[in-house]
Amino acid sequence: MIRVGMDAEASYDYLLTSEYASLLAMEFGWNPVVDDEAAFDIYPPPSHPEPSTLPIRPPVVTIMGHVDHGKTTLLDTLRSTSVAKGEAGGITQHIGAFSVPVPASGSSGDARTITFLDTPGHAAFSAMRARGAGVTDIIVLVVAADDGIMPQTREVIELINKEKVSVVVAINKIDKPGVEPSKVETALLAAGVQLETFGGDIPSVQVSGITGQGLDQLVETISALAEMQDLRAEREGLVQGYVIESKVQKGLGPVATVLVLRGCLKPTDHIIAGLANGKVRLLHDSNGKPVKVAYPGMAVTVSGWKVLPNAGDEVLKGSDSDIKKALANRERMADLNATLGDVELLNEQRRQDRDQKEKETAATKASKELEEDRKEDGPKELRLIIKADVSGSAEAVAGALQGIGNDIARTKIIATAVGDVTESDVMRAKAAGGLIVAFSVGVPRPVQSVAASQHVPWITSTIIYRLMEDVTAKVIELLPPIVEKRVTGEANVLQLFDIHVKSKQTMKVAGCRVLNGLVEKTKMARVIRHGEAVYEGRIETLKQFKKDVTEVSKGTECGIAFGSFSDLREGDIVQTFVRIEKPGIL
Repeated sequence: MIRVGMDAEASYDYLLTSEYASLLAMEFGWNPVVDDEAAFDIYPPPSHPEPSTLPIRPPVVTIMGHVDHGKTTLLDTLRSTSVAKGEAGGITQHIGAFSVPVPASGSSGDARTITFLDTPGHAAFSAMRARGAGVTDIIVLVVAADDGIMPQTREVIELINKEKVSVVVAINKIDKPGVEPSKVETALLAAGVQLETFGGDIPSVQVSGITGQGLDQLVETISALAEMQDLRAEREGLVQGYVIESKVQKGLGPVATVLVLRGCLKPTDHIIAGLANGKVRLLHDSNGKPVKVAYPGMAVTVSGWKVLPNAGDEVLKGSDSDIKKALANRERMADLNATLGDVELLNEQRRQDRDQKEKETAATKASKELEEDRKEDGPKELRLIIKADVSGSAEAVAGALQGIGNDIARTKIIATAVGDVTESDVMRAKAAGGLIVAFSVGVPRPVQSVAASQHVPWITSTIIYRLMEDVTAKVIELLPPIVEKRVTGEANVLQLFDIHVKSKQTMKVAGCRVLNGLVEKTKMARVIRHGEAVYEGRIETLKQFKKDVTEVSKGTECGIAFGSFSDLREGDIVQTFVRIEKPGIL
């Protein structure tokens, strides 16, 4: 038996990982050699030896805050557009990046540029918010003066403390009557945000996204922080940037919004991002106008990708041959990592199988049957195939939906993709017995017909929390119903009688008085003794003054008999009830 780890021993069916295989090869005198050609990749350009000599680049500013605190409206006023009206429910559904020219403070009157990242405010997009902060220079934390500190506000504060970036607090909606910004400032201080008002180093500005009040001061504050950071970058040479969002656009194919941080991006450039590559065909600015070059701090839409890149991937520029070699190596490493992951999962599964067999050998037959019952009664799964408009949204929707459920019923993400729902999605959902979730994408009528014929359900929405509500309702349907017993009548056993029914046969009849409700013969009944149910079944006989009746009301005396249960005692309580099934609770 070969020792392969500090606390693990190999068995006959153990598959060696590359690390253990290399150790084993060296043990026998062989030296595993890394193929430098195969390991080729493209990396960001090295840091400039004299950064102070580089040109100043625009600051990248991320707007963050709780949902409905006015972030998008604030940006609308800055860029004089109306994004919020085009967003479903007034909530930004995916990251938008755009550059805004703003007049510089001072007597020069020169125009400066600030690049804004507008990140979603809904809790389900926390991963996308974190990604936005990873490429930002300054964060503007928007807090509504009429709402104060909310869950997403605290989440952003934690992100700020972790990322250690410059922060400006914008107290929004001060135009509303009766608001007290000082209360918001005090709450921020209690949450760990050290404002300049209380002797800290974080500036705060009172603004209104509706009237534009305080926006000039906000821009001046952002510009001052950018000047203090002395943000500089190369405007020539190799490119380094990040994919902010990506989608398939009709007429252009795969497109991605790229934030350039270093270098100069031009049409015909060869670029790579993760496992996606392409030759830049067209560049468009945030207003949809074509541009010939993208410099550091600019956010541009890039077309010419061969496949859709993932949001958050690093974008690098290189020669066509270098990118092809790097892409081949990345694909090989991705396949290798997937294989290694499969090997580790297979080894873990085999180990669990061996442990299970040992337990079954030592256990009794009864324990085996119990274990099998538990396996059969494992958690039910609502399998989901997610389609979204952009890759970042698909990722966020998957993250929001995969946590729904419990040990009895839960969701399982089968696949995520970008674009409209297709017939292949329907057939895949049919094979998996799953549900198609369409977020901000269409379900063409022919595809709807196929889904109906294959009995494949689908739900669609442009607002994520509505999708979460719909999926939660579907998971609840998988839960076993909650059965409640509602008492409809209650009678007290006062005296017992033996009544002759046939020759020498007698029947135990309880003389009762109805205490509450209505005792009905058609309802189920139970006998309560000392607070515990000793019998549950049907009333065979219900009499009132020797007359058979179907119901007896409160305050009336009656005779009650059960066919198979004769152990009635004085003082017992007879209850009639109905069973009510309610949906399960997550």
